[in-house]
Amino acid sequence: MKGSLWRWALAVVVTLGTLVWQRATGPTYPARGIVKLAGQTIKMKLERSNSTASDQPVRVSVADPAVNGEVIWRRYPTSDPWHVLELKREGGELQATLPRQPAAGKLEYQVRLRLGAEQALFPQRPAITRFRGDPPAAVLIPHILAMFLGMLFATCAGIEALAPRRDLRRLAWTTLGLFLLGGFVLGPLVQHYAFGQWWTGVPFGWDLTDNKTLLAALAWVFALWRLRGGRSARGATVAAALVTLAVFAIPHSAWGSQIDWSTLPAGQAVPGAKP
Repeated sequence: MKGSLWRWALAVVVTLGTLVWQRATGPTYPARGIVKLAGQTIKMKLERSNSTASDQPVRVSVADPAVNGEVIWRRYPTSDPWHVLELKREGGELQATLPRQPAAGKLEYQVRLRLGAEQALFPQRPAITRFRGDPPAAVLIPHILAMFLGMLFATCAGIEALAPRRDLRRLAWTTLGLFLLGGFVLGPLVQHYAFGQWWTGVPFGWDLTDNKTLLAALAWVFALWRLRGGRSARGATVAAALVTLAVFAIPHSAWGSQIDWSTLPAGQAVPGAKP
């Protein structure tokens, strides 16, 4: 019993570590860094995801009132002309807003700060932000919970397969059931609310979030096939757990839904912007 608790504790640590890594390396994680301007160090944080319900705020905390700047942006991926938005001071912040876009619409943008004759650009390669709809909590929370528990049970099954355990089928069936619920029932609902599409993985596209869910589910289908008839199938179970960890270590939202701008009217500058 004590050994099983330790294995579950290890599974929790590995699963949480994978989730943190996946989130922190994903394309929707804020772009962070610092810029040096006339001897000042300014911390930067640019968001890379926003709701379609509102314009996206751009905020830079800089107390020196002599610092000003602008945001340059355009639709991504396009060869549109760059638009320029002035950063306006509100207390200790410089602020602007990027215009809201349709679901799965992306913008690339940079912040240029100036102090006298000196200027600094962040980031050197434009940050890319994606707009999304807002899935209801009644769908989003169960989806996240099912996927987390699926990863947890998958990891635990792999660890248990290395220990003297007679039957891994319950863990394997639970893992597959959670992935089916989270990835193939609730997942498409989240995708539809956020981007207007149900499934963008194979055979309809290359969305890595959908495809890695499909690959993980197939790995557990194979493991269960190997476990049929009371077989131990420890190797297949470990392999399925490793496949799950590998695919879920891929940054979240990589190769995600992206609008085809050629199917929409050309963008227009927001009031006050200039190309």
